[in-house]
Amino acid sequence: MEALAKAAEWFIGLFQQGGSVFASLVVGIVPLLVVLMTFVNALIALIGPEKIEGVGKAAAKDGLLYYPVRYVVLPFLSVFFLTNPMAYTMGRFLPEKYKPAFYDAAVSYVPPPLGIFPHINPGEIFVWAGIANGVEQAGYNVAELAIRYLLIGLVVILMRGIVTERITAAMWKTKEAK
Repeated sequence: MEALAKAAEWFIGLFQQGGSVFASLVVGIVPLLVVLMTFVNALIALIGPEKIEGVGKAAAKDGLLYYPVRYVVLPFLSVFFLTNPMAYTMGRFLPEKYKPAFYDAAVSYVPPPLGIFPHINPGEIFVWAGIANGVEQAGYNVAELAIRYLLIGLVVILMRGIVTERITAAMWKTKEAK
């Protein structure tokens, strides 16, 4: 009988814990996201959607010159100012053909700057802290690692953006051919 009572306590405890997690989300991240989205939309309204669309249009121009603007500058600014997950909304100002590649670049750039700019994705700071602790214990400079990680991240998002753009274009051509 005692085992049955403990099983019942465990079972209800599971749902109580789930309720606590849900309540923490409702009082923690949900209001934060609502306020952040409201702020970003208000900022866009103040600046003017046409000016922000202008940045998107500048990033959307054809040619090799615009790859860094589209897949380095725009994702960097988005991730730095809007943080995760709002950074991905900047893709709405790009033409459809560039949106998948922009998203790939932006989502790939969330972890690299954490060592210098932890506000970007505080939910993953524990990953950086663990890596930094190991690097520090090995006798290396954590700040140098943070800077290298940030810079390599910029190179990686440029490559990912270009590759994803090409893959997307090939898939759309295949779809149109059918």
